[in-house]
Amino acid sequence: MASSRGRSGYRRSSLPSGRLGQHPTISRRGALPSLSTLAPHNLSAVSFALFDTLDESEILRVAMDHVSAVGPYRAEAGYLAVHGRLAPSPQCGPNHASAIDRTVRELMGRDGPVAVPGRSQGRALALHGPGGLHGYLVVTSRSRPTHAQRFLLATLVRLTAAALSVAVAHRRQQEDALELHRLRRERATLQRQLISLAVEVGCQQAVHEALAKVAAAGGGEDAITGALHALTGFPVLVEDRFGRLRSWTGPGRPDPYPEPDPARHEEMLQGVARRGGPVRIRDRLVSLISPRGEVLGVLALVDARGEADEHTVFALEHAATSLALELSHLRHLAGVELRLRRELVDDLLAGTDEASAYARSEAFGHDLHRIQYVVVVQWRSQVPDDAFARTVDRAASAVGMPSLVTRRSDHVVLVAEGRPHDHALYETLARETGEPDGMIGVSARCDTPVGIPGRYQEALRALEVRRRSRRRCGTTFFDDLGLYRILGPGNEYRELETFVQEWLGRLVDYDGRHRTALVETLSRYFDCGGNYAETAESLAIHRSTLRYRLQRIREIGGHDLTNVEERLNLQVATRMWKIMPGGPD
Repeated sequence: MASSRGRSGYRRSSLPSGRLGQHPTISRRGALPSLSTLAPHNLSAVSFALFDTLDESEILRVAMDHVSAVGPYRAEAGYLAVHGRLAPSPQCGPNHASAIDRTVRELMGRDGPVAVPGRSQGRALALHGPGGLHGYLVVTSRSRPTHAQRFLLATLVRLTAAALSVAVAHRRQQEDALELHRLRRERATLQRQLISLAVEVGCQQAVHEALAKVAAAGGGEDAITGALHALTGFPVLVEDRFGRLRSWTGPGRPDPYPEPDPARHEEMLQGVARRGGPVRIRDRLVSLISPRGEVLGVLALVDARGEADEHTVFALEHAATSLALELSHLRHLAGVELRLRRELVDDLLAGTDEASAYARSEAFGHDLHRIQYVVVVQWRSQVPDDAFARTVDRAASAVGMPSLVTRRSDHVVLVAEGRPHDHALYETLARETGEPDGMIGVSARCDTPVGIPGRYQEALRALEVRRRSRRRCGTTFFDDLGLYRILGPGNEYRELETFVQEWLGRLVDYDGRHRTALVETLSRYFDCGGNYAETAESLAIHRSTLRYRLQRIREIGGHDLTNVEERLNLQVATRMWKIMPGGPD
């Protein structure tokens, strides 16, 4: 019977009827067996053991050792796919029958029956993963297994296949990394050999040796321009694609550096590109930094007296080539880092496991172990594209708010370390963009990565409240929303509990310790519209007793009953307290 693939990408091993039974994932009545009644500790133990190692042989050994733990089974043999061939596991033993090997190889990745000498009819169970066939388990049964035992065996097979997939992926990644490292070393060696072979004259040899030394030392833009200045004696400058100064090496740097004219600069770039080499433009010898035809900037020598010769041109051309590789590499790394950062934030907002989140954030220098806040930024005058996301990132850094940044269709999202300052980010962004038409929503504190998706919804709710308020521009904190927190969409019951605890927690605790009824008194007071006589009558107490209780409520709760906003929040909290668990009987 051919194996079928589930949604996860792993093949579901099909077990025949008879001793090993039919496919265990669906019973005859169409219901899944309950793991809670079928020795779940066995599967739990083997699951931990399988995923605790990246050694494929060890994974197969663990699986074979635990076959008997899930039913009346015996592991007769195991195989691993090695370089396209099935190799028997050492657990097979010296008396392993070659007939089993031949039968398993003939199955070509399918499940099938296997004749095991001296045993009942066996079954070869294929271990499939996203990368293909990883191996086989050959199993016999000493008695007819139950439907639950067949289900546990199939689960063990799928766990084994998944663990092997992880191990294979890790091994291939290591092999690829080693191969890439070897190729890079070979490339560096070949580059040095080609440079030394190409050098025929002293000037060219000096150029090649100087730039090769910079490359071997991992020197960046400053090292390359410094080497070119030392070789030629001319001041060296690098401009970006738009004509803005990136670096200057040597004397005579203008201060301030003149602002470029966009139209003239673009015309100059096109003229240099058409001529295909270093071009003299007034007092400069200009070469494009252009890897694979994409202009990243300009490398130029300042030669006011026109003294540059062919050796200088040769040095400029080779320095431009080295700089093109360096800037292209930096641009690629920046793009990769930006993509990985955004993927991490997207995963955090959607929900991801803590171990992965901590490891990935640490690689970017962001400490998720600290208290985090989710910040949502929306600016009416700005499209939330990559440029605006970078602007928000710079502004957050400028106000001392380390953050991970991503963007959505209409806003930018930050996962920030520590509580943002009330207005610093908004004011900085208003200066950066030149427009004050922005809104910022900030969540409550988040102690672990698993809480970030909920905090993201809180930040969106704070942003929505800011958008609907009379003063639409500025920053709104979820902690300051009060009643609006529980009126927003997507609210969960625990938010109601948090609201009640915030406004009535001290009084509830006091009542519990002292067997008093301050919360009930406050609730009746609001129900009676603040009328002393009606409240005292409903509670069957004297008006002086009511006044004393209300004074104690003010002292213990720390709330001002004459403040309209606090009075409203307290009244709403008492209404919720009545219907929540732990409220009045």
